[in-house]
Amino acid sequence: MASIRPPACARVPRWSIQHLSRWLPRDYNSLGDIDMSDQLVIAGRAFNSRLIVGTGKYRSFQEMARAHAASGADMVTVAVRRVNLTDKSKESLLDYIDREKFFILPNTAACYTADEAIRTARLAREVGLSNWVKLEVIGDQQTLFPDTEQLIEATRVLVKEGFIVLPYTNDDLIAARKLIDAGASAVMPLAAPIGSGLGIQNPANLRILRERITEVPMIVDAGVGTASDAAVAMELGADGVLMNTAIAEAADAVLMAEAMRDAVVAGRKAFNAGRMPKRLYASASSPLAGVVR
Repeated sequence: MASIRPPACARVPRWSIQHLSRWLPRDYNSLGDIDMSDQLVIAGRAFNSRLIVGTGKYRSFQEMARAHAASGADMVTVAVRRVNLTDKSKESLLDYIDREKFFILPNTAACYTADEAIRTARLAREVGLSNWVKLEVIGDQQTLFPDTEQLIEATRVLVKEGFIVLPYTNDDLIAARKLIDAGASAVMPLAAPIGSGLGIQNPANLRILRERITEVPMIVDAGVGTASDAAVAMELGADGVLMNTAIAEAADAVLMAEAMRDAVVAGRKAFNAGRMPKRLYASASSPLAGVVR
């Protein structure tokens, strides 16, 4: 029986990989999984996935663990002030994160001053979570927009203490430059208010950040609502996307995690490929040269 070439979009079963390996597109590895050789590198550490996921708002820890696995992410962020770090007799979300598979990124959610954020980061390091921190210093309770002045100060202090700091910030070039000058290892501009699901509200700002911020990764953080938002963020040139609510509050969190995984990969490929120019008028798909008349 003659061999039939599967379509490029087909999901290749693992049992048939050795028979079909010569047909796998170059973006897949020998197991039929996405090959993320185009790695995200932060402070010298490489991550295969450009998607970072959170741990809040899930209906259960079990659902969270399934969504994490489906997302393909390598990094999971944990709110230090909202997790049980000391009482080993009580259940903790940390019990559902496999430290062999996921790098834990502590965050300082719910901190409203530089001092609060600094103490929270120190606590995370002292209990053995990490010397990395997703730094949040909130300036307004309703919008959860960052307090830029306090954020820069906390970044400066923590970097001097040996932390790898990834600050959550506005989509503001000047703030981003000051954070980099303070020693930030990445900048994480918001797409929209945290948990809003509004998607990217200021694509022009993200494009400017992408063009002007080249020495550290730019990771879009907050506001993503669905897979198309993640794809657009990556198409605009983001080095990665961090999200939580969009997955956790989806009707099917595991399926949405899969969608986000695929969207981040697709958006990155589109950015690397380079989109066609936009035109006001039509341009025939078939050239006129050689047309039979």
